[in-house]
Amino acid sequence: MDMSNMKFCQSCSMPLMEEKDMGTNADGGKNQEYCVHCFQNGSYTHECTMDEMIEQCVPFVSNGNPYNSEQEARSAMQGIFPQLKRWQ
Repeated sequence: MDMSNMKFCQSCSMPLMEEKDMGTNADGGKNQEYCVHCFQNGSYTHECTMDEMIEQCVPFVSNGNPYNSEQEARSAMQGIFPQLKRWQ
């Protein structure tokens, strides 16, 4: 899989691999920057801090999917999230 041109949610870093993964704009169109879990109908699905978002995401990306442990996942996301549009 070529990661170089892959799109990632600019809130939680989930890969946006299919149209069904993309959030929606206020007009109902697909949003190209945010996933369906983070962005619907033109706004964020929940207001939180970057650290709160990381804690919400840890269970979904640990246990070998793709990180081996919660600490490894947390550490990786602490490096990735500050680069995402929502958290800049």
